[in-house]
Amino acid sequence: MGALSSTTPARTGTTTSGAAVSASDTVSRDILGTNGAYLEVINGGGSPDTVAISDASTTATGAPATAGGGSVTNGTSKIFKILPLQADPTTGQVTVTHSFTTSVTYKLYPLG
Repeated sequence: MGALSSTTPARTGTTTSGAAVSASDTVSRDILGTNGAYLEVINGGGSPDTVAISDASTTATGAPATAGGGSVTNGTSKIFKILPLQADPTTGQVTVTHSFTTSVTYKLYPLG
C-alpha cells in the first residue's frame, strides 16, 4: 500500500509524468483539504483496470455511501473526483484499489 502524493499546478505550468500505482493506495485528508482532489488514472497496460475508491460518508438517510471508481480501459485515462467527506474518520484516508497495475500510473491534483 502506498500513500499517493499530489502535484499542485502553478500558473506558469507544471510538468508531471505521473507515478506508478500499487494494488492498494491511500489519499490523505490533508491532500484533500476542503475541496477535494482530482485523481487521474492512466492505463498504459494491456488490460482494463477496475478502480475502486472508498467512501466513508453516508447518504441523507444515514445509509453508507456507495464506493466510487470504475473501469479504466487499457490505453486510456480517466479522472475521478475525490471529496474530503469520503475519508475514513478514524484514519483520515481514502483507499484506492486497482485490479491491474502493470503500466498504470496516476496524477493527483488537490482542488484547494
